[in-house]
Parts: sequence; structure tokens; C-alpha cells
Amino acid sequence: MTSRSLNSDSTTQGESMTRWPVTVASLRSMAGVAIPLILVAIILPGLLSAFWLRALTSSAIFALAAAGVALLYGRLGLVSLAQVALLGVGAWVALRLSHGTDLPFELVLLGGGIVTGLVGLIVGLPALRMRGLYLALITLMAAGGFQVIVGGTGFPDGGSGFLGRVTSASARLLMERPFVAQSDEAYFRYVLVVVAAGFLLVEIHRRTRPGRAWALIRKSEACALSAGVNVTLYQTWAFTLAGFLAGIAGGLLAGSVGQLDGRNFPASSSILLFALTVVGGVYSWLGPAITGLLYRAFPSLLIAWNIDGNLAFIVFGAALLHALITAPAGIAGQLGDVGRWLSSRIGRRGGTR
Repeated sequence: MTSRSLNSDSTTQGESMTRWPVTVASLRSMAGVAIPLILVAIILPGLLSAFWLRALTSSAIFALAAAGVALLYGRLGLVSLAQVALLGVGAWVALRLSHGTDLPFELVLLGGGIVTGLVGLIVGLPALRMRGLYLALITLMAAGGFQVIVGGTGFPDGGSGFLGRVTSASARLLMERPFVAQSDEAYFRYVLVVVAAGFLLVEIHRRTRPGRAWALIRKSEACALSAGVNVTLYQTWAFTLAGFLAGIAGGLLAGSVGQLDGRNFPASSSILLFALTVVGGVYSWLGPAITGLLYRAFPSLLIAWNIDGNLAFIVFGAALLHALITAPAGIAGQLGDVGRWLSSRIGRRGGTR
């Protein structure tokens, strides 16, 4: 075989790997995302009360939003404090499309995700010039601006038409759930399927060209530019994807509750979600899943035990301090270390036998 054919073969192989590196590791990683969520969807609904079913549904929804925060911080080192505000944008768009059109729930959900992705792109434009604290402040100002807008104009979620508004709570319309998920149990399973799809979308990006570009940009923008990476494109791509995930989560939240209030999306919630994402872990899908449980299920657990839910903030503060000092990979990283330690111990025992 000539050197030219060798080069041609290697180039073709490199291109195929860039397009879609289907390896055993990637298949295992994707199975690790889908299988646990499928098992949870099958087993849990029959074991939970209505209170806990709604709490875990909300936890799964915020886990999807946290996946966008983890993507930005874990892959690019960018801090976004506007994710809950973007979730509110997705919820508002989904509600308006639901009340103003006859579109099926899936298209309403997709519409909310696309619009919020574009808003996330706009919010992420300062990332092209700013880093660290300055970017965090810009995104926090965007979250505060959303809070001011919905506080000043109301959150028209219950009236008919695109801009319909109501004056009494009794006249509000509820958002229609998908036909296959009318009950709380079915909607919980539906949410888990959508969340699994969102996690897989992030995993696909991580294992293909965008993921490699993000890794180079995080290491050094100069290094990325020298390698031919379009830094502007991939940074805005990441913010758009994070916004899309937040928009899908907002639509799911609107479908779960049926109607929303602008007070559900304060700027402080975006700060809390980012902090808990760091606590949960930003380097695997397990981290955002833990974040969702901490964000919604843990306060519900305190309330169920007749404990003031505000105590959760003290626990969250201690957990964040622990993560920053001793566990940069978060709880998910610590669980991974424990799993590897157990595997090594079991392997040693098997070897000695």
C-alpha cells in the first residue's frame, strides 16, 4: 500500500471519528444515562405518594436545567447565573403557544426550547469578551432584568390567546399535558424520557467535535485558535444549547404545574442552581441529577419531617464549601471514586482466590 493511500485512509478515519466516534466507551456512557432513568421511570411511580411524585418530577425538570449550567462550567469554565430566568422564558413561551395555538405538547415544548436557546445565545454574547466574575455579573443582571420585566408586566400565563391575561385566579386556563401523560404517574415517566434525551444530547456533544473544541477552548483560547477552532462559534453554541435545555425544562415545568407565576423565577434561584450544580458535579450526567434532587427533593424532605425548609440553605452552604475545598468534582465525583475503590477491592479479592 502506498503512502498516499495510507494518508487517505487515515484522513478518512479521522473525519469519521470527528463526525461520530461510536466507541464502546461512548455506548457505555449513553447506556449509563438511559438505563438508570428507565428503571426509575418503571419502578418509582408505583411506590410514591402524590406529594413525592410531584417533588421528584420537579427535581427531574431542574436536573435538565442544571445540565446546561454543568455544560458551560464543566466544559468551558463559564459561569451562567441566568439559567432559572431562561427556564422562565421557556415556560412562558410554552404556555403562550399552548393557549394561543392547537399545537401538540411536543411542538409546544420544542418551540419553548428553540426560543429560549436564542435568548441564551444573546445572554452568552458577553462571553466573547468577558470571563469569570464579569461574565457572572452580566448573566445575573440578565436574570434580574427578567425578574423586573415579569414583575412589572405580570406573567400572563392563564388567559386565552398569545397575550391573554386574567384578573382572577379562578379564570386561569391550565396548560394541557400530552395525551399519553395525563396522570401524574404518566407525566413523571414522560418527563424522565425527555430528561434522558436531554442528557444524551449533551453526551453526544461532549463526545463529538463540539466537545473537543470546548476542551481546547477551556485549556487555552490561543491553543484553540491555533488548532483552527472557531472560538466564537463554539462558545455561542454552548450558550445556545444550555438555553435550549432550560427552555425544554421550562415547558415541562409549565406542563407539570399547569400555570405559573413570575415569582417562581427570581434571580436568587439562578445563583442557588449554579451553586448546587457545583455541589452535585459538572463532569457527568449524575451531577445534574443530584443537583435536581438537592434543589427540590431535599427541601421537600425537610418539610415532610416538619423541619423549616430554610434550613436547606445552611446545608447547601456547607456542601458548597466542602465541594470547593475538597471535592472539585462534586458529589458525583466522590461517588465515582467510591465505586472505583470498591471495584478495585473486589478485583483484588477475586485475584487472590
